[in-house]
Amino acid sequence: MGNATGAQLMARSLKQQGVNFMYGVVGFPVQPIAAAAQEIGIKYIGMRNEQSASYAAQAAGYLTGRPGACLTVSGPGVIHGLAGLANAQQNCWPMIMIGGASPSYQNGMGAFQEERQVQLASPFCKYAHAVEHVHRVPYYVEQAVRHSIYGRPGASYLDMPDDIIQGEIDEDEVQMAATIPEPPRMQAVPEDVEAALDAMESAERPLVIVGKGMAWAQAEDEVRAFIERTQLPFLASPMGKGVMDDNHPLSVGAARSHALKEADVIFLMGARLNWILHFGLPPRFNKDVRIVQLDISPEAIGNNAPTEVALVGDGKTIVNQLNGALENRQWFFPTGSDWMAAIQEKAEANAAAVKPMIDDDSAPTNYYRALKDISAWATEDAVIIGEGANTMDIGRTQLPNVSPRLRLDAGTYGTMGIGMGFAIAAATVHPERPIISVSGDSAIGFSGMELETACRHKLPIKIVVLNNGGIGKGIAEFPKDAPLPPGVLTIGARYDKMMEAFGGKGFFIEDPKDLAGALEEAKAFEGPALVNVLLHPEAGRKPQQFGWLTT
Repeated sequence: MGNATGAQLMARSLKQQGVNFMYGVVGFPVQPIAAAAQEIGIKYIGMRNEQSASYAAQAAGYLTGRPGACLTVSGPGVIHGLAGLANAQQNCWPMIMIGGASPSYQNGMGAFQEERQVQLASPFCKYAHAVEHVHRVPYYVEQAVRHSIYGRPGASYLDMPDDIIQGEIDEDEVQMAATIPEPPRMQAVPEDVEAALDAMESAERPLVIVGKGMAWAQAEDEVRAFIERTQLPFLASPMGKGVMDDNHPLSVGAARSHALKEADVIFLMGARLNWILHFGLPPRFNKDVRIVQLDISPEAIGNNAPTEVALVGDGKTIVNQLNGALENRQWFFPTGSDWMAAIQEKAEANAAAVKPMIDDDSAPTNYYRALKDISAWATEDAVIIGEGANTMDIGRTQLPNVSPRLRLDAGTYGTMGIGMGFAIAAATVHPERPIISVSGDSAIGFSGMELETACRHKLPIKIVVLNNGGIGKGIAEFPKDAPLPPGVLTIGARYDKMMEAFGGKGFFIEDPKDLAGALEEAKAFEGPALVNVLLHPEAGRKPQQFGWLTT
């Protein structure tokens, strides 16, 4: 049949394992891998920075169920990509980073960009290995994909030395690995299923927390059936939004703090008691709260707070078990309960607190006023990316999701700089959907050069920058005789001009009454567009009962 190079085997193996998207920065020695990937039908997007490429790869993995690939050059390229590798591992998103390496026979000689790449990557992923022979490429790709999507998903790293990339082997001697089947869907112990329902039935103030695990498991139909059958109130985690419609009458997102603090039995459905959920500890939680926990990972059970009932296995399968067990029960949570009335009262009070900001047409504007127009503009089928501190946090409450896996944000790791990588991934995976990235001005600075990537590849991403001139908050004017405060950025920075410089469309909004029209113009523009919205430098969130990291 002829010979195949290591680069060609890498591309063929990735395609064989269902990896259809690759993002990277080419150079020595990985250029042949990118070319081979394109030749075999893998979509390759050349990025401007390895961090953004690694963020794009993991978002593609989350959206497709098969890992996206990130391709980096050796040494500094790999190190730049480690930020995304760590983010994928912490967020439980599947990706493979393929790092070029100096020739294996030059190890220890001080080769060009020589680095201990496998050792560096290992703490940030589930699987890391160097490919030591051309004929072993299919095996290591299979292992990398398997580790990435089986169990709790995460990151893998493969080291590809130059001599392996360039090396050739007779194709008759190559044993391609079989395509990995979808991960097995493990059931929970039936007795535990009944015990979980018993616990929820015994609750006076029950709460279901729908987490990212349910989105990954594609369990939305089962979860919706469970919620509507039991009439239990629910709260979505940031990446669990859309598994249940945010506008559903049983959603308690508008009274989040109150629901968490007062609930006496909480069903963690594919969610973790980490910092996002305040570790399950007082004062944010009831000190006597009882926990029912569903998780794919046994090691996660009982983390930070004791678990009364553990359901270990696949989310979709286990919720289906719960629904089956409910057929033999006549119970549902009473809709007219004092608990639901108290939640509704708190939600109405919160809505009243932010309404003046939503209705405020003064210029420069605030987050809530800007997000009102963005919410009205965004269609239900849009993929929404949230990035930044206040921009992301307030956006979680003001930009509803009605379908799963249509929201991407910093998630567990709280990473800044994910926005453009996530948006580019969403645009390549879902070319049929609107892609909307809502970013703070600090956040866009981490990946702003990827605007050129979006323009070069003609990706019709719509970006809204909420610009208050600071990391957190800005200032009205620069001091004349004092140093700039550490978090201050350029006042009124023209990020829209950056977009125009690369061939996209830019808008600069100083008066909130002009925002809706600009958003519609951006939507109508066929290519990438950026709407730069000037905020008041002191714009922030409504007063909070607790500090954001209160335990």
